[in-house]
Amino acid sequence: MASSVSIPDRSTFVRRGLRLEYLTLAWNSLEALIAVAAGLIAGSIALVGFGIDSVIECSSGAVLVWRLRTDAEVHRRERVEQVALRLVGFSFLLLAAYVGYEAVSTLLKREAPEHSLPGIALAVASLIVMPLLARAKRRVAQGLNSGAMHADSRQTDLCAYLSAILLLGLLLNATLGWWWADPLAGLVMVPIIGKEGIDALSGKHCACEAAVDKENCCGGECHEQR
Repeated sequence: MASSVSIPDRSTFVRRGLRLEYLTLAWNSLEALIAVAAGLIAGSIALVGFGIDSVIECSSGAVLVWRLRTDAEVHRRERVEQVALRLVGFSFLLLAAYVGYEAVSTLLKREAPEHSLPGIALAVASLIVMPLLARAKRRVAQGLNSGAMHADSRQTDLCAYLSAILLLGLLLNATLGWWWADPLAGLVMVPIIGKEGIDALSGKHCACEAAVDKENCCGGECHEQR
């Protein structure tokens, strides 16, 4: 006798998504507090930029909470989805502008950051947590066919990339005294962040991007949000 497989309904994905966003908000609030404080003490633009990224990711998480809480209102769902996607895109561009300006300023002024053991520990912890969160968010994005949720998962992925770049810059400064590695790490972040922002604003993020069966996702095509 064949066993039946339970397929989660839409409300189940919404509840999962909300739990993930609340977890993201809690983690990023703590991350921002530690990163900004440690960055200001050490004079590390990459570390402060990482903390500001956490603040911006909190705003993205808040947008997704709003998006998910209105999911049951079918007549508003598409409009809310479009607005949420664009708000996430703006958050990416805001971060890119901030990190780019501060990194260039630091390079021109030749301001050497101090070593930051708390910053290194934070980067390592983020490298562990963020990929797990991003993977779980993509599953929800597929279940809801939500480009906004997928864009938010990409921002969580980006946090993991920034953690790796941040860790490299901090370690090079701590072990070899390469002060320029820190602002240079900040500059490396800028095009990565900017591309994600442009993609979100142009509506290129789609839940199908993460789907295993792309041919059957979104009714056979990965349409852009308009």
